[in-house]
Amino acid sequence: MHARPFEPPVAVKLSEAETIALAYHRAAHGDPWAALVRVVEDALADLAEAERRTMQRDRLISQGYVRSATDRTVARIAR
Repeated sequence: MHARPFEPPVAVKLSEAETIALAYHRAAHGDPWAALVRVVEDALADLAEAERRTMQRDRLISQGYVRSATDRTVARIAR
């Protein structure tokens, strides 16, 4: 049986990046431009999600500092 032209020979061990690229290529039915566009869309979506989580974490940290400062102020007043 012959391999399809866009698939590596069976004996070749692909890197993680190559495996992902091949999956996108297959999902795009062999259309390299469509595969590239989908990779970029997914990367941008992942970046936006990472930024959202970072901002959420930063807000929680800031709220923790405010709470901690308020707790120390209350403790000083109570003395």
